[in-house]
Formats: sequence, structure tokens, C-alpha cells
Amino acid sequence: MDNPLLILVPWAVFSVAAGLKFWRLNSLFRKHLLGIPSRTERLRQMLERVWERD
Repeated sequence: MDNPLLILVPWAVFSVAAGLKFWRLNSLFRKHLLGIPSRTERLRQMLERVWERD
């Protein structure tokens, strides 16, 4: 290889992929196991309360 910094490119790709995978698994854990409602669920609940009042 002409440039030794090019060896860092695969490591950077791996790091980003691992970070995204961790973030996805962590968000699933927070939403489903901890019972934190998603943004869509909160919006649905708010709309149902508004419709019940009308």
C-alpha cells in the first residue's frame, strides 16, 4: 500500500457498523423491555384522548 493511513478505512467502516448495531439493539431494549413508548405510540395516545374529549 502506498499510504499507510488507508489501513484505517476498514476499521472506520467496522466501527461505524458496530456502533449502529449497538444503537439499534439498545433502542429496542429501551422501547420494549423498559416500556418506554415510541414517538408514534405517544402521538396515537394523544390523538385518542383528543377524540374522546370531542
